[in-house]
Amino acid sequence: MSQWPDTRILDLLGIQSPIIQGPMAGATNSSMVIAVCNAGGLGSMPAAMLSIEQLREELKTIREHTDKPFNVNFFCHQPPAADEQRARDWKNLLEPYYRELGADFEAPTPVSNRAPFDTAACEVLEEFRPEVVSFHFGLPEKSLLDRVKATGAKILSSATTVDEAIWLEHNGCDAIIAMGYEAGGHRGMFLSEDLSSQVGTFALVPQIVDAVTVPVIAAGAIADARGVAAAFMLGASAAQVGTAYLFTPEAKVSASHHKALRTAKESETAITNIFTGRPARGILNRVMRELGPMSTKAPAFPLAGGALMPLRAKDDAQFANLWAGQAFTLGQDLSSAELTRQLAEGALAKLNAR
Repeated sequence: MSQWPDTRILDLLGIQSPIIQGPMAGATNSSMVIAVCNAGGLGSMPAAMLSIEQLREELKTIREHTDKPFNVNFFCHQPPAADEQRARDWKNLLEPYYRELGADFEAPTPVSNRAPFDTAACEVLEEFRPEVVSFHFGLPEKSLLDRVKATGAKILSSATTVDEAIWLEHNGCDAIIAMGYEAGGHRGMFLSEDLSSQVGTFALVPQIVDAVTVPVIAAGAIADARGVAAAFMLGASAAQVGTAYLFTPEAKVSASHHKALRTAKESETAITNIFTGRPARGILNRVMRELGPMSTKAPAFPLAGGALMPLRAKDDAQFANLWAGQAFTLGQDLSSAELTRQLAEGALAKLNAR
C-alpha cells in the first residue's frame, strides 16, 4: 500500500512515484525518459522539435528499454501567418550584432520552428500507444484529441490560471499541470497573452485544486524534496520537475547553458519572448538585457529565433536561450534516476514525519 497521502496520479498513470520529469524540448531525449521511468517516475519525451522520423525512433528506443508508462509531450499552437515586414524589422534590430560578431547579415534568415501536434504526430501515437500524452498551449482540435484518447492514453495539459484549468477539465484532461510563474521554459498560457495574469506556484496550485475535480500536478520552481512535499501540502497529487533534470548527465544542454546553470545568481532569470516569440523563462544574458527581455518587435512564435541562429553560432552564451526556472540554484549533479529517487524518497519522508 502506498504511503503517499494522495495516490490519484499514481493510480491514474500507473507509476510508482508522483514525480513527473518535465518535457524540455531540445534538452531531453530518450535516455532521460528511460532513466526516470525505470526509477519509478514518469519520464516525458518532448516532441515539439523532432521530425516525425526522429519521434518514431525515440519512442521505439523508449519501448525497447522500459516497460513502464511514459509521457509524450506536444505543443498545440497555431502556426503564425507570414509577416515579412515584421521579420525584416526584427532582423534589422539585430544587425549591429551581426556586424560585431562577423555573421552574414545578407544571407537568408534560417527558419526556427517548433511543430504543433498534427495528424502525422497522431499516427505515431496510434502506433506506439504511450500511456500518457501531454500538451502545452491548450489542447489540439477535438478530432485529434479524440483519436489520442482512443489509444487509451491519459491526457495532461498545462494551466497557468484557474480559468485555463477549468477549460482543460471541461475539454477532456485527465489531470492538470498547474504551472506557476516561477517555472522555466515556455509559459503554457493559452487563454490570454497578458503576463500580468500569471500566478506563482504557491498561490496557483491550491486555487486550481479547489476549482477542478481531476488531479492536479504542481509545476514551477520545484527542484528538491522540500518542493515536492510542499506541492502535496497545497493539494497537488504529483510534482512536475524540469530544471533540476538539466543538471543530470542525460540532459542535452550546451556548455554555455551548463555553465550558466551552475554560476548564475538566483535572481538572474526573466520571462522573455525574444528567442521564440512567446514568453519563456531563462537565465539572463546579453541579448535579453539589451533588447528586452520582452520585445514588441519579436516575430510571432516560433519565428523569432530564426534571425538569432547566426548569432547563436558565434556566441551561444549571449545569444541563445538558457531556459531555467527560478529554483535553478537548487540543482544537483545527480543522474536522472538518482534525482527521481531522491525527490520521491525525500518528499515522502518529510510528509510522513508530520
